[in-house]
Amino acid sequence: MTTLTVLGVLTGAALAGCGGTSPAPAPTAGASTSGASAPAAPKKPPTMAPGPAGRTPVFERRPTAGGAADRSAEKVVALTFDADMTADQGPRAASGERFDNPELVALLRRLKVPSTVFMTGRWAEEYPAQAKAIGTDPMFEIANHSYSHYAFSSPCYGLPVVGRAAMARELERAFSAFRKAGARNVVPYFRFPGGCYDDTALRALAPANVTAVQWDVVSGDAFATDADAVAEQVLDGVRPGSLVVMHCTRSAAPATEAAVRRIVPELRERGYRFVKVSELMEEESSGELRK
Repeated sequence: MTTLTVLGVLTGAALAGCGGTSPAPAPTAGASTSGASAPAAPKKPPTMAPGPAGRTPVFERRPTAGGAADRSAEKVVALTFDADMTADQGPRAASGERFDNPELVALLRRLKVPSTVFMTGRWAEEYPAQAKAIGTDPMFEIANHSYSHYAFSSPCYGLPVVGRAAMARELERAFSAFRKAGARNVVPYFRFPGGCYDDTALRALAPANVTAVQWDVVSGDAFATDADAVAEQVLDGVRPGSLVVMHCTRSAAPATEAAVRRIVPELRERGYRFVKVSELMEEESSGELRK
């Protein structure tokens, strides 16, 4: 036996003694080298069929007659948060005004509350790391709230108005900002800034193939400083299948986090389960909201 052969044998024995493994046998024909099956394709979010003459469909929640809870409906509720930032607020953000609310997002994670964030493209550009974190967390989904947060009909709370020709582009720019930030959990839903829209807007957005989403419970958190008042308004308004509108911006909604700290445990105590808008829409379309 040559010296090189002896060294090879000794080296192999030493590796085996240190926990080394023998070379793996070559895989047989047709066998998977990874041992894992291919991941399933992500589930497509439910949407509504276009309205008359191809208008953008609108998903609306309606309070039950007389405000009484519908005892036949499952107790689910969707908390939604508008991440607002208008196109002209860049200088204010540069001077230190905060349009984000990372403490609120962290609270939703700790409380394990699935939520839908209606985000403007300008917000995603200002806070790309947060947009990515929200948009890659399975607890959340990002929906479109326009790029500039300008109104799609007038009057609308004093917001500047988007011209008809620019409406579809507003959505395209926002979706592009989400992609650029690295968000993946993006759903084809749209919330009109201020909730303001008309027939012209529904027609103009038809090519975008989105479902517009409204609400039945207004939290009143915009510019509010009394968290208990916000919580009371939500708790008084929620019914099975409700969709609540709140905000995810410290500047314009400073009491939201504190209000959510009270809202979530009290609704759970009443037997409610929190869902994202996509889940609410799917459960309604399948008839699961009616027991």
